[in-house]
Amino acid sequence: MGRPRVLLADDHTLLLGAFEKLLSPECDIVGQVSDGRALVAAAEELNPDIIVLDISMPLLNGLEAGRQIKQRARDVRLVFLTMNEDTDLAAEAFRSGASAYLLKRSATSELLTAIHEVMRGHSYITPLITEGLVGALMHGEERGPGQELTPRQREVLQLLAEGRSMKEVAGLLNLSTRTVAFHKYRMMEQLKVKSNAELVQYAVKHHIVGPAGD
Repeated sequence: MGRPRVLLADDHTLLLGAFEKLLSPECDIVGQVSDGRALVAAAEELNPDIIVLDISMPLLNGLEAGRQIKQRARDVRLVFLTMNEDTDLAAEAFRSGASAYLLKRSATSELLTAIHEVMRGHSYITPLITEGLVGALMHGEERGPGQELTPRQREVLQLLAEGRSMKEVAGLLNLSTRTVAFHKYRMMEQLKVKSNAELVQYAVKHHIVGPAGD
């Protein structure tokens, strides 16, 4: 087995540097990106074996980016490395196609262990959350209203929750502003929220966007 080709995705530049230093003795680092949209584009262009990614990223969160990438490249292994210890979120990551889920407070050697495991075709879950994750996966069908939204709606919601105007969202997603407005009001209707603030609260609660300052 040759050296795995690894693409790194995190919106903290210092962490990207640290991951590269840790992995480069055993892996070929083919690229580094800091938002979910750049990640989807880089994955298509660079064709990595493994993507090490965070969940909370601007423009498109890691879960949505992972789903899009797995639709196009089923063999790529997604290794989620995040600060979030929510077992429901970890379960959602595996439903999105994850091969591994680690916490940033895990020992750094755990990342290399996870990469070795996924290259052998196995899954890896940090022992820090394994116990709770089994229950979350067993009750996986009892998912919250976040699952009622379509992938496109979740993309629109993340960008709006990040404070972008409808015109900016339209430009990023190659839609008309009228279509963006339709998605917004349809979501508000579905989620039974009445204001932009409630829409943002919903996006944070359901991990579509990270909390302010994250």
